[in-house]
Amino acid sequence: MIKLNHLKGKLANKNVNLCENHHRKMFEATTQIRVRYAETDQMGVVYYGNYPTYFEVARVEAIRSLGYSYKQMEESGILMPVVDMHIKYLRPAKYDDLLTIKTQVRDMPSHKIVFHSHILNEDGKILTKSEITLFFVDSVNFEKASLPKTFEKVLKKYFPEN
Repeated sequence: MIKLNHLKGKLANKNVNLCENHHRKMFEATTQIRVRYAETDQMGVVYYGNYPTYFEVARVEAIRSLGYSYKQMEESGILMPVVDMHIKYLRPAKYDDLLTIKTQVRDMPSHKIVFHSHILNEDGKILTKSEITLFFVDSVNFEKASLPKTFEKVLKKYFPEN
């Protein structure tokens, strides 16, 4: 496991891991976010609409931990719109909780990439799970595109059978 420490903004640290999932290789990254007061609702828990943002932060940081970035992808003419999102809310997060978001890519992407994530509290209990699918599209015509070669290169080591 490679551990990277970042103290920018609300991110505390990330971990990158080559994992075995049911005897399959996959990419996993870990990001931490502290819940801010403005992200809570009248009940004192994180408003459900904020979770997609947490998952987005985790996706962006997961890609960055590979030495690649959304910005580089966009500059190369490829965008990644979300086309499907499933979120399961199990337990609430509260103001000032330090959340750990584990983000996995379980299969080598092609024209789409699927991120599986779960958010844990400081006790290690799973609060929320998600499966979010994004397509690679051309930034000019929004037509389906393939996985960018540079991104493919950094992901290949996690999926040696591809």
